[in-house]
Amino acid sequence: MKRNTSKKITLASALAVTASLALAGCGSTPTTTSQGQPASLKPQSGGTIVMALPADSNVTWYFPLMDGPSDSVYNAWVQSLMYKSLFTVGPTGSIDYSRSIAESIKPNAAGTQYVVTMNPKYHWSNGHPVTAQDVVFTWDLIKAASASNAPAPWPYVGAGTGDIPSGVKSVVANGPYQFTVTLNQPANQEWFIYNGLGQFTPLPKSVFDKYPTNMTQELNYLAKVATEPTSSVYQVVDGPFKLSQAVSSQKWVFVPNPSYDGHKAYVSKLIFQYETSGDAEFAALKTGQIQVGYLPNSLWGSRAALYNNYNLSVQNSLAYGDVLVNMNHGNSQASLNAPNGVGDIFKNLYVRQAMQMGINQQAINDAAFHGNAVDEVGIIPPKPKTIFFDPSLKTIYPYNPAQGKKLLEEHGWHEVNGVMTKNGQQMKFQMVYSSGSQSFVQEATLLQQGWAKEGIDVSLKAEPFSTIIGLTNNQWDIMDYGGIAWGGSYPTGGGLFGKPGQGLDNQGYYNPEMVKLIALTHKPYPTQQQSLQALYNFQAFVAKDLPVLFVPWPPSYTEVAKNVHNVVKYANPFTGGISPNYWWVSK
Repeated sequence: MKRNTSKKITLASALAVTASLALAGCGSTPTTTSQGQPASLKPQSGGTIVMALPADSNVTWYFPLMDGPSDSVYNAWVQSLMYKSLFTVGPTGSIDYSRSIAESIKPNAAGTQYVVTMNPKYHWSNGHPVTAQDVVFTWDLIKAASASNAPAPWPYVGAGTGDIPSGVKSVVANGPYQFTVTLNQPANQEWFIYNGLGQFTPLPKSVFDKYPTNMTQELNYLAKVATEPTSSVYQVVDGPFKLSQAVSSQKWVFVPNPSYDGHKAYVSKLIFQYETSGDAEFAALKTGQIQVGYLPNSLWGSRAALYNNYNLSVQNSLAYGDVLVNMNHGNSQASLNAPNGVGDIFKNLYVRQAMQMGINQQAINDAAFHGNAVDEVGIIPPKPKTIFFDPSLKTIYPYNPAQGKKLLEEHGWHEVNGVMTKNGQQMKFQMVYSSGSQSFVQEATLLQQGWAKEGIDVSLKAEPFSTIIGLTNNQWDIMDYGGIAWGGSYPTGGGLFGKPGQGLDNQGYYNPEMVKLIALTHKPYPTQQQSLQALYNFQAFVAKDLPVLFVPWPPSYTEVAKNVHNVVKYANPFTGGISPNYWWVSK
């Protein structure tokens, strides 16, 4: 999981990259707003597809294990074209073993041991089989790159997620196509498979293991070739494509891997194209220079200009939008610095409940996202449909500012000159929101208006995202600058609501009941349904206790040339992955 930076571009954590960004997802169900080609057309081989990357999105790191600054979804896309992850996750979150290197994963009842049997059909492009020894090599690299003494630019970005590496006792090859992972203590089997084993992308030991007796030299070598796309190491792959050409801030050219043992690519060439701005990308769509691109949210009103040549699809991903409220647990200085004596008010559940009732998600959706966003009921969205969403979960605090105001009055607050006041405190404070997007301006303004109906006086201040993330919790009251994208991971909340100051819990939220429920999601269970029920119980408490305030999560708008097929059909809303080996061009 990772906090989204712009409500337009979602980044993926390393675990999501390795677990699920494989070219696998199929069956997404977007809304298509213009007519496509007849479904009866049969795939044809050949042709070139140019895909636009979002504005200012560069590819900088080609090796599948990444450091923190390199951890972007676009680096991950490039890596996933060349290297197949251990297992493939489908669009609803279930593992598809028929399309995975892992033929089966069998955990023991205690959740301490995981036996992985690999499909022997997969080979590297030099003819060598993909083996358990390659996986053990990956593990050795993960363990070394996660160490405190790992040379720069390491450490490995996935360290600390999914019990990796500290929770793993051993990784042992049982034979050429089977290995066993043993943990130090029991773990929820589903959670460890997704967030732990998902990081074990097999890497060709025969190619990358240059310094078998000196791991420091090995890590230095890997960091060097990670940024060198012309290195010969990238010609030995087990994915559907090989990298043919890479020009930073210009383009990345791929050709099919003829030795791929999965679904071979139809196209002759795939190009990722750099774009300087959303306007520049839109202009390239209008001239036909791009076959797969995106419609900037700000240009929704101009979408008809592309209808003759492109099909537009509205897609929703596994993520949620939120407003952070500063609860200042363990930081008395923050309370002292807060204006109007409100430093501690957000610790009160009734205050958070009232504020959630002042959020008109439908109005925000209509104004900022043209009605295409997902109104949130909690941290797992109802769309796209996944196995992780509890279908019985309903909106607990619907928009009702009159009820929200009444709730505050029941707790001793009274409106004085339009502002809720109690014992010298005033509900008058500032919300910082991310600048640079008209959608954020519209959302922030509607939040301000809804809260004003409850006597909550919120002033607005726009700041760049880079400035907002540098603010400590004694410098702000509430923030609106994005949300959380799950990116294919098992969606539990240890890094979100487990302990103030750890992970993404920078708003200072703490509730012992929440900690207990999070811990229960990490416990082993005899069945998947029992495991999911623990997750559902956690979700329900999040929706009730409001560690954050929920706002709509925006969609993405995909534009696909009418002679290009299967782009949307094989997109994966659960992982955020793409499947270009299924794309094809009609002549």
